[in-house]
Amino acid sequence: MATLDVTTIGGGKAGSVELAPEVFEAAVKPHLFHAEVRRQLSRRRAGTHATRNRSAVSGGGAKPYRQKGTGRARQGTIRAPQFAGGGTVFGPVPRGYEHKLTKKTRRAALRSALSLRQQEGAVTVVDAFETGEYKTRKVAEALGSLGLAETSVLIVIPEADPFLERSAANLRGVGVLRAAGLNVHDVLRHEKLVIVQGALDAIHARFSGGASA
Repeated sequence: MATLDVTTIGGGKAGSVELAPEVFEAAVKPHLFHAEVRRQLSRRRAGTHATRNRSAVSGGGAKPYRQKGTGRARQGTIRAPQFAGGGTVFGPVPRGYEHKLTKKTRRAALRSALSLRQQEGAVTVVDAFETGEYKTRKVAEALGSLGLAETSVLIVIPEADPFLERSAANLRGVGVLRAAGLNVHDVLRHEKLVIVQGALDAIHARFSGGASA
């Protein structure tokens, strides 16, 4: 079982904590990363694209000219696809792109992502991360004290903190996420993880209690 030092946002030591092996020492399976990130991103697609086919284009209720005797090919409507302004053939229609993965697969993917960051030594546990006011500078200074300045960082907090969430929004590459919303895509797209100790407890409980991932 891995043990990490718990630090303060000033860079001092505030104790140590043990990482649950079933969460941070799982097998790293890249194919699960692909499956879960693909699932997450596909859910973001609106799927509202559409074109008008010949039945949706206005006009063209009568034949453009008589059937025979003109020397030209017979036509039934000027809204057929071969005419300018006609309907589109086989154009996109509204659809959903979402696809499902089993709960077991999603949980395994998140465990794998967290274990990868732990193997890389990219996990930092802090006792608290509070600003108490809307100050981007405070967040930047705290990350600098932790040696994470100019680095892509995901800060995981136990519950909503408007001050921290808004203050970090102006920092490039820095994200703040509540423990309940921890996901594979955000873990992988940030190089470092800063986990507040209360959030770490929530993550451990999430996987030990059989809750939904």
